[in-house]
Amino acid sequence: MTDAQETAADLRTTTGGGPPDDVEKAPIPLLEPREGIPPVVADEDALARVVAAFAAGTGPVAVDAERASGYRYGQRAYLVQLRREGAGSALIDPVGCPDLSALGEALSGAEWILHAATQDLPCLREIGMVPTSLFDTELAGRLAGFPRVGLGAMVESVLGYALEKGHSAVDWSTRPLPEPWLRYAALDVELLVDLRDALEKELDRQGKLEWARQEFDAIAAAPPAPPRKDPWRRTSGMHKVRRRRQMAVVRELWESRDRIAQRRDVSPGKVLGDAAIVEAALALPANVQALSALPGYGQRMGRRQLEQWMAAVDRAKALPENALPQPGATPAGPPPPRSWADKDPVAAARLAAARTAVSAIAEGLKLPQENLITPDTVRRLCWEPPQRLEADAVAQALAGYGARPWQIEQVTPALVTALAATA
Repeated sequence: MTDAQETAADLRTTTGGGPPDDVEKAPIPLLEPREGIPPVVADEDALARVVAAFAAGTGPVAVDAERASGYRYGQRAYLVQLRREGAGSALIDPVGCPDLSALGEALSGAEWILHAATQDLPCLREIGMVPTSLFDTELAGRLAGFPRVGLGAMVESVLGYALEKGHSAVDWSTRPLPEPWLRYAALDVELLVDLRDALEKELDRQGKLEWARQEFDAIAAAPPAPPRKDPWRRTSGMHKVRRRRQMAVVRELWESRDRIAQRRDVSPGKVLGDAAIVEAALALPANVQALSALPGYGQRMGRRQLEQWMAAVDRAKALPENALPQPGATPAGPPPPRSWADKDPVAAARLAAARTAVSAIAEGLKLPQENLITPDTVRRLCWEPPQRLEADAVAQALAGYGARPWQIEQVTPALVTALAATA
């Protein structure tokens, strides 16, 4: 048993991770790489050696990925970190090795351990790495009732080690990657297996292990998210834009910005901020001079840039009425809860009763309400409850909205009572 695992064994005596507040805490040791920092794999020969080593390894494999959010266009991976018993740790550069499907295939039978899996799975899928089974240590922490579920907080409270901080938001597209960043990246997978083992024991102690397995299976089986329809409508501050002509300006500026950002491979926000897009839409400037006076189009912006944004505004202003965007389509499902009291007071009463019931159950189980049952599922059930307010009908409705069996088992009796009380 490793030192980390011995520390993890103490977790059984707590429900929230870590010692009580009134116990004096010893200094927390800083985690060090057990075998040093591995060299970055950036060519096919080195990748083939890593594939062979990890295929020959045993047990689950710890996986992490670093992106360049806020710096580059899209959410591609710029570093992939792995660790497995018998293979050690590996750092792979997806720029030099853009196809990791052979590695994904070599690990297809293993359980992958990720922290906040839904964040990394899309960029891993792009380079050919898709798990068939996984263990999400962040989600496990939520289900076990930990108040803080970031990787550093979990490693500290569960295993008694401190992770180095300060490099999570750096530009991982930088080449060559600085040694301190690589050290940070290698440590992210150093203790994921130990963390997984400790959390599995704690979930089993709390009677929640099967719940976690159902959640992990749902994540692994989930298909890729479909492309967003009209992504320009998600521009921050869009709620200020009321007129269709103004909406057209937002659309033209957003799409122009997106093309430029994609061509230059930079974050769209570095090309033009959302706030600047909304300012131009609201003002409908008549010319470049008027545009340059708006926030976000100041002295640092060159004449050529101003002209390209003005051209987008002019295109929107020239559109015929039938080409202007329509107000946002009503989303599928129930309206926003704030409008329920006016639209359907009985439904509003159902929702209030259901929320109270779910909150009480979640508190008793020591887990976040949204992990017990998603708020959207509760809203849909309360807006259109089944005709028969009986357990089997409510359970069937919850399953239709994607609730897992453990969730249905926990909330159905209370939801039946809440719905019946307001019928």
